[in-house]
Amino acid sequence: MDYKALAELLFPDVKETPEDIEVRFPERQLPEGACVTRIGPSPTGFVHLGNLYNAIIGERISHQSDGVFYLRIEDTDNKREVEGAVETVINAMNYFGVHFDEGATAEGDNGSYGPYRQRQRKDIYHVFAKLLTERGLAYPCFMTAEEIEAVREQQTANKENPGVYGKYAKCRDLSIDEIKANIADGKEWVLRFRGQETGENIVVEDAIRGKLEMPRNNMDFVLLKSDGIPTYHFAHVIDDHFMRSTHVVRGEEWISSLPMHVELFNTLGWKQPIYCHTATLMKMDGASKRKLSKRKDPELALAYYQQEGISKDAIWEFLLTLLNSNYEEWRIANPEADYHEFPYTLEKMSVSGALVDLDKLRDISKNVICRMPAQQVYDGWLEWCNEYDKDFAALINKYPERTLAALNVGRGGAKPRRDIETWKQACDFMSFYYDEKFTVSDPMPEECGEAIVKEFFGKYLASYDHNDDSAAWFDKVKAITEEMGFAVKPKDYKKNPDQFKGSIVHITNMLRIALTGHANAPDIWEVSHVLGEEITRKRLQAFA
Repeated sequence: MDYKALAELLFPDVKETPEDIEVRFPERQLPEGACVTRIGPSPTGFVHLGNLYNAIIGERISHQSDGVFYLRIEDTDNKREVEGAVETVINAMNYFGVHFDEGATAEGDNGSYGPYRQRQRKDIYHVFAKLLTERGLAYPCFMTAEEIEAVREQQTANKENPGVYGKYAKCRDLSIDEIKANIADGKEWVLRFRGQETGENIVVEDAIRGKLEMPRNNMDFVLLKSDGIPTYHFAHVIDDHFMRSTHVVRGEEWISSLPMHVELFNTLGWKQPIYCHTATLMKMDGASKRKLSKRKDPELALAYYQQEGISKDAIWEFLLTLLNSNYEEWRIANPEADYHEFPYTLEKMSVSGALVDLDKLRDISKNVICRMPAQQVYDGWLEWCNEYDKDFAALINKYPERTLAALNVGRGGAKPRRDIETWKQACDFMSFYYDEKFTVSDPMPEECGEAIVKEFFGKYLASYDHNDDSAAWFDKVKAITEEMGFAVKPKDYKKNPDQFKGSIVHITNMLRIALTGHANAPDIWEVSHVLGEEITRKRLQAFA
């Protein structure tokens, strides 16, 4: 076989050489030890938690080492591409605070190592497809889908590994005349790599999993599909070489493909990047763990966290607890530090499934938001409302001073209140600060019948002075409590319940319910001063 003639037949328009491509994409000039990483999502319109999980790993190891983190769109599967999906990826990463140094953007490309969309790099892939063909390491395959399926059925019956290889690779030894005749007849072809049956093993040192050993590739896997666009296997090797990636962060489902990728790096004479295969995201299903499912589990989609209004800071804190086993210990020792200061390392990653526990996430979210300054909470909440709850956004904009004051209630100090867990839930919890949303949802305490409620609010309003400080206000509440036969000290009521109608807890709960609609609410004195005297009196008079 004249392989040069075959290469010219298949790729007549390819004039660039591998050396030309090397010149076009030179080695990056970076500090020693700097990491170059990327994420490479497919534009399917579905951006999932695993994308963000791997993005944070790539972002951390690159930026902690003064390296480069970039976005590459792996759009080789045209059938699965959804219009606007690239923008969806970019917007989601931006929402969660993942920022790229270069790569695909909504406006085009940013950086010197593009294009960053694989379908636009077709000419680069064809240079190396031609090279492998010239070297007799790639060949056109005209097998139809039906023929391949028949081969698989035969292999299954024989209990052999499925795939196109060895005697099952029906087109690997076609003559150039047979190839020309097939092309002349309009038969579609794919370009396959010519695998070798050697019985050897390969060894890859994974940065997360350690030594991985498996059989060397013997498959005639596809390099170029019938439309001339590469498979992931071919594109990833070429792109990571010429974009000068030092680390490839991806899910453990790609481990089985390693032999193909190692084969290509070795064949092309390129240095292999460091592979980092991450654990699968899992959830508890009853007493057992299972993989998160796109069909069953809404929490797999990043859109879920956006729609629920879980802050990016809470998501980062949560994912860092999954990514490094010592993160929670670090956070306890550094309660006020920015999570970006955490010294993330690949060595501390788990190789077993990472458990996505939404209850833990929401608890972390409460801790994160209670530590935020009120202005930061205000900004984050309003930003979310502008997108997902425009009615509430209008209220925040109508009452900005009241809203900010409300967010300051119970904030600060050694034990700040943990009332808000998501921006969506904040709309419910904070609704009592606005007459337009205020409703009374909790009943008055059982110990406080209608007559007692009426009597208490009559006495409370008669003595109420909005200018009282919290100490003077509470002295008046205690006086009314005692006057009405309730215990000022809850422990006295607990010891001798027959001697009292109830305790001061029941009295203050009446106030909370009248002012906020809920028995569980922030400090009454602070709430009344956020609402103002007019609203406070109006709400209390409804029960007098």
